[in-house]
Amino acid sequence: MKAIQIAQHGGPEVLTLVDLPDLPPGPGEVAVQIRAASVNAADWKVRRGSSTASVTLPHVPGRDFAGTVVAVGEGADLAVGTDVFGVCPRETEGGYASRIVLPADLVAPMPAGFSHVESAAIALAGLTAMISLQDTLHLQAGEKILVQGGAGGVGGMAVQLARYMGAHVVTTGRAVNRDYLLGLGAHEVLDYTTQDIGAALGDCDAAFDTVGAATVPGSFAALRPGGRAAFIASGTAAPEPTRTDVTALRPAVNRSRALMARVAALAELGVFKPPVIETMPLADAARAHVASEAGHVRGKLVLLPD
Repeated sequence: MKAIQIAQHGGPEVLTLVDLPDLPPGPGEVAVQIRAASVNAADWKVRRGSSTASVTLPHVPGRDFAGTVVAVGEGADLAVGTDVFGVCPRETEGGYASRIVLPADLVAPMPAGFSHVESAAIALAGLTAMISLQDTLHLQAGEKILVQGGAGGVGGMAVQLARYMGAHVVTTGRAVNRDYLLGLGAHEVLDYTTQDIGAALGDCDAAFDTVGAATVPGSFAALRPGGRAAFIASGTAAPEPTRTDVTALRPAVNRSRALMARVAALAELGVFKPPVIETMPLADAARAHVASEAGHVRGKLVLLPD
């Protein structure tokens, strides 16, 4: 099989296209022919060696993918030919490859009506947004939420989900992305390049910060007393609140078929719509990392092994 591998941590140049053996699935496992794998910030953090996940080198990066089951191990309950999508465990070999073997209970049938590319694009982003808003923040209808970084993959899913859940959605983005963000369902778009986000708000019940570092103070300042904020770009724990009357949370983004089935159900309801997607050949993974690491990617970058 073809795969992108890193033998040492470093810049995009350490991403190398290699040939690896096709491994058979073991008990309870499936082999999936990967049709599409999305690019996430977690991938280049692993490549740089700055990720909180510990990996053994050489390593195939990539957290989420979509493809077709081509072989099943004893006891696996998915049939050959099933189109599936899933999210890899943080420490295992990932989706930047033409084939992957992993436990069958980590993948679920793709959303009806979604392509492999679209399914890969919503897998980890949709899972993260869903767990953060529904299971961590417990967002309620009628509440006001700030989504930091709405034009990104996770942020875009969060804007759509928060609107579906009945919240008043405020998100941050550059002026060029204003119409895109309103189209996703945001009620208000604040330009973080010209506005003080914390000063502009202060009455939010919840904040979901997909950016981290520079945006953390604004996320806390945007909250009303008693508000809560969830952070996904702040290491292994939520940042220390800058005030005593709010709560900081770190979502636990676990992986399972049951969770992916929830993502698929939201996609089939039209809550998670396919984002703007740019595709690149698997061999161009380094170029994709340069673009992702620079920030300002609207939607998702997706690698195509074939």
